[in-house]
Amino acid sequence: MSPTDDVEIQRQGHVLIMTLRREQKRNAVNRPLADALDAALNLLDDDEDLYVGVLTGGVACFSAGSDLSSRGDYVTERGGEYGIIRRRRRKPLLAAVEGVALGGGLEIVLACDIVVAATNARFGLPEVQRGVLPTCGALFRALHALPPNIARELVLGGEPMPADRAHMLGLINQLAKPGEVLEQAVVLAERIAKNAPLSVQASLAAMNELLASGDDAGWQATGNAMNTIKGTNDVEEGIRAFFEKRAPLWTSS
Repeated sequence: MSPTDDVEIQRQGHVLIMTLRREQKRNAVNRPLADALDAALNLLDDDEDLYVGVLTGGVACFSAGSDLSSRGDYVTERGGEYGIIRRRRRKPLLAAVEGVALGGGLEIVLACDIVVAATNARFGLPEVQRGVLPTCGALFRALHALPPNIARELVLGGEPMPADRAHMLGLINQLAKPGEVLEQAVVLAERIAKNAPLSVQASLAAMNELLASGDDAGWQATGNAMNTIKGTNDVEEGIRAFFEKRAPLWTSS
């Protein structure tokens, strides 16, 4: 059973499958969804009989990122933003992506260890189109996952990247046919789960510690960038235009 209706959990041997269930809002993260995902990931971390996690948004959409109406109210004690972004996980977590992973949705993907995606999936950071910027790790994690010039294109251009290009560039580990992503991700998770749990966890900790060595500077740089645009007219205009479903009128003020 899931902690709430927002995240469905399923045990399959030593694998925990977590499915975001806010499909009517394209799995945009608000307070209840963040709390539910936090609880599911706490279970994965704390249950010694669980070795690997798989996170999916279902077959229609992985996640469209932050629910803008939440105004940033989606931070948890153990996981940070969305219950996952700043989490220090002990166990491997796979992202199984169908549909779009946009904004914070892509930042959730970047917080995972391995990515399996549908051939028709899309990955994007559209924040600049709304007068804001990625605040949940993409400004530095995209630089780890992609060549720097490609990461810049993704952040500054705002347009989504198709799955075949993301796979070619190394963001995605495996491509799968639409509707078969979760099954393929679980096969990979079960393969990992057959190995010695302590060896897997120690290896993951070592690799993720090295990757996270620059996170403090990354968060500081993200905060500095946020302070630059905080309270500007363009931020309010971007959000207002998003809700009004129209093109924004930027004033650079």
